Amino acid sequence: MVKLNKIYTRTGDDGTTGLVDGSRLPKYAARMRAVGDVDEANSALGLAVLAMGDCAEAAWARTIQNDLFDLGADLATPVPEGQDEPWALRIVASQVGRLEAQIDAMNARLTPLDSFILPGGSAAAAAVHLARAITRRAERSAVEAAAGVAINPQALAYLNRLSDWLFVLARCLNDDGRADIKWVPGASR
Repeated sequence: MVKLNKIYTRTGDDGTTGLVDGSRLPKYAARMRAVGDVDEANSALGLAVLAMGDCAEAAWARTIQNDLFDLGADLATPVPEGQDEPWALRIVASQVGRLEAQIDAMNARLTPLDSFILPGGSAAAAAVHLARAITRRAERSAVEAAAGVAINPQALAYLNRLSDWLFVLARCLNDDGRADIKWVPGASR
């Protein structure tokens, strides 16, 4: 368990931040942008959970919030070439598989899509759509980081699947898709 006695350390005053292995990077590095975007997605998901109230999907979302902390730790831990680090906290295939199983369960109850939908409907669905959009940015940031440094492939898969999970959840929160707001191309011309 993490124990934080002191919140500020002053070590980042020079524009760098520490990774799990003790190395330091500029705060603007692609890896750190990905970590920050995951943190922002987690914060948005926290607001969405509040809007959702007490339902099974809110409990699933709280589990995902914990996963997102794991994901941030994963992204902040360099992957050395040819070395297995059993101590490193990594996203694993079973976490991605859990998202897929929940997507399938939620999707089974939805009315089929016959149009793109606008992010909205209920307050809870709108909050989930915001978390989804931020998750997509986090995925783009992680993919950008992976172009320059080794990133756990399961971390990238998790982000990709999570945005799908959030999309399906938002539809569930809109009366199982019946209250989705359909996009009408050119409607405001």
